[in-house]
Amino acid sequence: MKAGFVNIFGKPNAGKSTLLNALLGEKLAIVSPKVQTTRHRIKGFLTEPGEYQIIFSDTPGIIEPKYKLHEKMMGSVKSALEDADLAVLLVDAGDNREENHELFDSLRLKVPAIVVINKTDTVKPGTLETVKTFFAAQRYAKKVITVSALKQSNLDELKSSIIELLPEGDPFYSEDDLTDLPTKFFVAEMVREKVFHLFGDEIPYHTAVLVNEFKEKETLIKIQADIIVQRESQKAILLGGKGSMIKKIGTMAREDIEQFLQQKVFLQLFIKVRPKWRDNDQQLKEYGYH
Repeated sequence: MKAGFVNIFGKPNAGKSTLLNALLGEKLAIVSPKVQTTRHRIKGFLTEPGEYQIIFSDTPGIIEPKYKLHEKMMGSVKSALEDADLAVLLVDAGDNREENHELFDSLRLKVPAIVVINKTDTVKPGTLETVKTFFAAQRYAKKVITVSALKQSNLDELKSSIIELLPEGDPFYSEDDLTDLPTKFFVAEMVREKVFHLFGDEIPYHTAVLVNEFKEKETLIKIQADIIVQRESQKAILLGGKGSMIKKIGTMAREDIEQFLQQKVFLQLFIKVRPKWRDNDQQLKEYGYH
């Protein structure tokens, strides 16, 4: 039996969440075209009883912290570096090679690493070979594999390489478990994802979601959540004219939550203003950023 922690690192928007979801065959991590969508370390388990258990971790994109929320996000990256048995270093095939190299080199990895070149469907074959050759020459690269997480191409080769490099050991979790995070976490993330999809650059980064109520009734699950913003003007934008935008967020999120829970959901959303919550330790803890 092989078992271990395989943690995914890279710049914002390299496709870490898309890769995690593709490898698991389940949507655990929210995705959007915007950078820094992922704020937490999200673990997902891929288990073949008697053969292997891969504990994948999607981590926030590595950035220079500007406020306490960023510090908490980079704390998630640090904890993932500390317990990794194998690192997946994810790079966008069309991104700057040197910048990614400097980032990967700065991680000072003490475990084997697979450099995964993602978004292969977006570059010419010649460019891809150049990127592959460049990373194959780096000391941290045990292996270099090219994939398209979005198109789900070449994932079998990646999975085989991961299993090959995993240490031998007993599984850490039950074979039926998919993650160690509570259902309320994923509900909050699905609401937050809709804010990323529906609003411009500023609003999503000033927003958090807190699930206050999760009650399973006979015919449905009743969920009440607060969308937290920093300013009254942001609250007005999220509400929209006659409540049109919050209704849209609720409808889209409810559809995803029902699919995730396989049950009918009644979702009630409120918007709360909490000035400077991104720099408030107590509020960050309340919203799940430990």
